[in-house]
Amino acid sequence: MYLQFDYQMQIQYSIPVEKCYYTIKCIPKTTRRQKLIETKIEMYPQSKWSYGVDGWKNKTIYGSIQEAHDSFEFHISGKTEIYPVDYEEDARLWQVGMYCYPYGKCIPGELLRQYFVSIDLKGYETPLEKAVHIMHCLYQDFSYAPCQTEVTTEAEEAWRIGKGVCQDYAHIFLVLLRLAGFPARYVCGLLAGEGASHAWTEVFCDGKWIGLDPTNNCRVTDSHIKLGDGRDASECAINRGVLIGGGN
Repeated sequence: MYLQFDYQMQIQYSIPVEKCYYTIKCIPKTTRRQKLIETKIEMYPQSKWSYGVDGWKNKTIYGSIQEAHDSFEFHISGKTEIYPVDYEEDARLWQVGMYCYPYGKCIPGELLRQYFVSIDLKGYETPLEKAVHIMHCLYQDFSYAPCQTEVTTEAEEAWRIGKGVCQDYAHIFLVLLRLAGFPARYVCGLLAGEGASHAWTEVFCDGKWIGLDPTNNCRVTDSHIKLGDGRDASECAINRGVLIGGGN
């Protein structure tokens, strides 16, 4: 099947900035589960930009605007083909070791450690069964609520608050999976009908990366489009950059 996608980002500045340097990661990956068919990219102000690939093989657009501007707009649209496969890709253990350890916003504190100990994994035999059970527990014990956390909120703080958005679900889930001894990574993407970017996780089970969406308490479906992945949200953030001069 095919999924059309259309994503637009606009940043408005309080006063014009002199120049900016940007990195955008919003081009769907081609994996075993999906294939990018076509894309159209527009930017305002128009600027020179180039394609690249970061250390996690996320497709990257990078460039700069060397003149004063009071807004920055990025628009990407296109089509992906989604295959009937229930995992992302094969991998070998030496390729996933870095995803076993606490990192960035996914460092467990005392509260998350206590919660992990309270999860009963007896009776669940395979790594995937255990991962899915952990996801069910998180879905039951954490609440979805916008405007309770920030993009900078770490997993432990989100858990203390008790509510958050998809980024928080993914970060907390990563902490719990890694405490269980499973390599796991953060995924940024799009979900049909969501109207905004979405986040989920992939857990390494039996030599394969399998997508789990803790916000919706489900396996990744043919409605998910993957943009990028990393150890936490910072490594596959859609937009990052540096401003010189100007306001907020």
